[in-house]
Amino acid sequence: MGVDTGGTFTDLIAFVDGRVRTLKLLSSPSDPAQAVLSGLQQLLPEVPVGVLTYGSTVATNALLQRRGARVVLLTTAGFDDLIEIGHQNRPALYDLEPHPPEPLVTRSCRVGVDERMLADGHALLPLRWPALQTALRAMRAKRPEAVAVCFLHSYANAAHEEMGGTACERWPELFVSVSNRLSAEHREYERLSATVINAYVGPIMSRHLRQLEDGLRAFHSGGVRPRVMQSNGGSISAQLASREAVRTVLSGPAAGVAGAWAVARTLGLRRVIAFDMGGTFTDVSLADGRPGHRSEFTVAGLPLRLPAIDIHTVGAGGGSIARVDVAGALKVGPESAGADPGPACYGRGQLPTVTDANVVLGRVLPKAFLGGRMLLQPERSARAIATLGKRLRLSREQAAEGVVRVVNAAMERAIRTISVERGYEPRGYALIAFRGAGGQHACELAALLGIRRVIVPRDPGLLSARGAASADLCRDYVRTVILTAPPPRQLLELFASLERQAREELQAEGVASPTCLFSPTLDVRYRGQSHELTVPFRTRFEQAFHAAHQRLYGYRDTTRPIEVVSLRLLAVARGPRPRQEHFWPEDSKGPAKTQLYWNGHWRSCLVYAREGLKPGRSVRGAAIVTELSATTVIPPGWVGRVHPGGHLDLTHAH
Repeated sequence: MGVDTGGTFTDLIAFVDGRVRTLKLLSSPSDPAQAVLSGLQQLLPEVPVGVLTYGSTVATNALLQRRGARVVLLTTAGFDDLIEIGHQNRPALYDLEPHPPEPLVTRSCRVGVDERMLADGHALLPLRWPALQTALRAMRAKRPEAVAVCFLHSYANAAHEEMGGTACERWPELFVSVSNRLSAEHREYERLSATVINAYVGPIMSRHLRQLEDGLRAFHSGGVRPRVMQSNGGSISAQLASREAVRTVLSGPAAGVAGAWAVARTLGLRRVIAFDMGGTFTDVSLADGRPGHRSEFTVAGLPLRLPAIDIHTVGAGGGSIARVDVAGALKVGPESAGADPGPACYGRGQLPTVTDANVVLGRVLPKAFLGGRMLLQPERSARAIATLGKRLRLSREQAAEGVVRVVNAAMERAIRTISVERGYEPRGYALIAFRGAGGQHACELAALLGIRRVIVPRDPGLLSARGAASADLCRDYVRTVILTAPPPRQLLELFASLERQAREELQAEGVASPTCLFSPTLDVRYRGQSHELTVPFRTRFEQAFHAAHQRLYGYRDTTRPIEVVSLRLLAVARGPRPRQEHFWPEDSKGPAKTQLYWNGHWRSCLVYAREGLKPGRSVRGAAIVTELSATTVIPPGWVGRVHPGGHLDLTHAH
């Protein structure tokens, strides 16, 4: 089974003997494990769980909300302030008063250690035990919950850093994060940032996973060892996720991309854009032959140099709050009503949200929400949007349309960021829309981008949970080498060493060696450049690098020496492939009718139940398709056709 916890809902999907069981319930932000265990008891009260893979937002929320552990940093003396200095990049070049994020470790909690390792792996100043003891006493005096150990150039020689990390591990109550164990890679600031973030979110994540495992043991006497989705789209054991929680900060979005790519393969599509619109955030990702990956990304303004699916996130979702700013302009998000109190129509909140706007416009049907299991209160949405409209001097319907247009513009910019700004034309891609709110906005968004095909998967609100259920077990490895024009044989020998390490660690998790698949890549640059491009490793990798450089920067220089900076290896053990038998009940009632406000006018609209739409069935807009996990709006001019697998394939009629 797969579980995905979002800011508003927790989704569960289970495959039992070819049958699918699904459940969507409100999240429990104060203790996410409660919603997971409650959902498990409702969904599978009598069936033992075999494999459970979990997409978690615990590490992400702890980082975004700055509710992590108290961390002490042990680092090379003289480099205590590197975490604050960074690399002096200016994200907002013309901002006269920039406000960089506060460092996760305060100045008083940084401890310098008298040691110095050089970039070639030689010790300029050896680490002596008395110097380390002095640093440990200073560290213990700060009463930390976690310690981050990051010494200069430990990627070249980790002896000093391991000595410091091992000494810290004498205190069992202390969470210890050691940089070379996370990433044996150059770039001191990025490696330091990842190590500190891991220490900051690690204690919270490890406590949460312990609670989840305890609850699972109580639920199933045999004990279930959950796997956790990581940012690269694969899963890892709960034990590793506890030690290296930083690898899970894009856990939920990565599960969604994995599910979207599985749908794309089913339909024979190679060029797709995943559009994941939930209650709090919208995540978008582009796949051209395979999902895009990157080796560095930013969360809450802090850099993370770890492998991840290339996902761009904006604060736009169904729970995004609409307001009028001091200049009288309409703003939507990034603040969200979340699960508590939620949109006004949930019965507890009062502020207008995107979901409330869709209720007012007739796009979300109060009696069909969550398959009728959760009745909305449309009168509360009407009051909230009407109050917003008075401030804007607009009618209730005009204000609601304004909210939708503003949030659509934010999501359009996000998709242009991952496509147009990187040299990809979105018109050549299909948009795969999922999670609860994706289908409500997908066709409008596609029209803004010139995209003519939209796919709404079966159970779209549960696609992230479905992606988690079938996720592969993955481990990433990296080694910095910095070699100019190395012969292929030398690279093969280095990769063989990484493969041996990967096989040993995967076997320790119960994976048979023959089932492991390896994907080697190289970080390559022209000598003298500051940054690299990642290309697949093959004997003529230089050609792939020149082509990638041409596409991204508009030129290549075949006369300039090429430098291999780092080796990367992705080790994959195939995950479960759930078997699903498709059943479509007879639709004896036929479509209902409702009123939909579209482009300034109320118009008649047909309402279809998704479970009654058999393969081959066509649906012409204007129409609304309702189901347990989501609502899909088919605008006028669009036609939907049901794929044999149950996916809804929408195309523009003109």
